[in-house]
Amino acid sequence: MIKNIIFVFLSALVLLTSCVQEFNSVYKSTDFTYKYEYAKEMYAKGKFSRASLLFGDMVTFMKGTDKAEECLFLYGMATMNNKDYESAAEIFKKYHSSYPSGIYAEDASFYVGECLYAVVPEPRLDQSPTYAAMKSYQDFMDIFPDSPRKSIAEQKLYTLQDKLVEKELINARLYYNLGTYFGNCTSGGNNYNACIVTSQNAIKEYPFSNLREDFAILIMKSKYEFAVHSVKEKQAERFQDAEDECYGFINEYPESKERSTAEKYIERCKKYNSGQLQFD
Repeated sequence: MIKNIIFVFLSALVLLTSCVQEFNSVYKSTDFTYKYEYAKEMYAKGKFSRASLLFGDMVTFMKGTDKAEECLFLYGMATMNNKDYESAAEIFKKYHSSYPSGIYAEDASFYVGECLYAVVPEPRLDQSPTYAAMKSYQDFMDIFPDSPRKSIAEQKLYTLQDKLVEKELINARLYYNLGTYFGNCTSGGNNYNACIVTSQNAIKEYPFSNLREDFAILIMKSKYEFAVHSVKEKQAERFQDAEDECYGFINEYPESKERSTAEKYIERCKKYNSGQLQFD
């Protein structure tokens, strides 16, 4: 049994060594016709790392030949399938700029978005890559409006937009949770006010987001807390603003889980404005 295992292991090692030697021999070869066909064979077999290395090595040499366009595109495809998405996106961009009317132009334009989509970060992180992916999909739809992949690009755009909205919600919640930390109303503003502005801007920019109610809840709560922590001279005005916000919230979201909170705030605002309740 042990002898059989050793035999299989040694056989695999010999085969692997042979394959590596074969690849190294092809990689160093100056016979670009053979090298190119070998690269295509590696790609067809799913050996994308090797295919990517070979295509990348031949791109410059293939310029001006009838294989140049295909070589550059296959270089991008092999790199993408090797999960080196950022490099693949750059290769597809290069293809599209070099061959804007090429036979793979539509594919290359679409795959730029796909590659950038694959590396977008979680909402808590910087969203510059998300904006880049969105732009790529939008460019694709603008250039190829009749593409059968248009619906896929649109759906990816919506998904990416949701990520940006979630990022704004995280920011707004952070401001609300910070409250009067690092500032207070007596100095002209605080984190509650920042929460209000962030949430209002998000609602304006993404009016159909499924997180719209979450922003509305933060606005309502922040306006109330903003009033509570304001200087006495400004409390009446801000409690009235908070009360109006609560009524607007109930009208827009009558079934909200935070309706009772809105009703509680309305009662407190009324008591303050009638002199029955005081906040120092």
